[in-house]
Amino acid sequence: MTSSLNGNGKAQGGNVVLPKRFHTQVEVRWSDMDAFQHVNHARMVTLLEEARIPWLLEPGRPTAALGTGCVLADLRVRYRGQLRHEDTPLDIAMWIEQLRAVDFTIGYEVRAASAAPDSPAAVIASTQIAAFDMSAQRLRRLTDAERDYLAEWLD
Repeated sequence: MTSSLNGNGKAQGGNVVLPKRFHTQVEVRWSDMDAFQHVNHARMVTLLEEARIPWLLEPGRPTAALGTGCVLADLRVRYRGQLRHEDTPLDIAMWIEQLRAVDFTIGYEVRAASAAPDSPAAVIASTQIAAFDMSAQRLRRLTDAERDYLAEWLD
């Protein structure tokens, strides 16, 4: 899995503004395929989860503590095209759509390895993730460091 910062271009007053995106490549495994030879829905959800790890949970990230305490509050996945095993590694772009006191929503665009960065995404998804205190078994507020890091990725 490789990761990079990049963006999709938007024209604004004659200039191209690149929104901040975290890009990572996730390998499609043979077991991710279904009987119709495309990535299975449940496996796509797992691939999205795997994509979040290098962005949010690696040691040294301000959000690394979420790895020991967060819950998935909402998940939406829209399929615009098929992804097959030969499309590996998938390019998954992520950003923050919404940031609140205890939760945030991640936006995703998933493309085949051979797809142009400005081509339509095969999968568009979002996940709402809430910070959670495991010992108290309740939601917790995001720390200032977590909020500041996530705010850098707001679109």
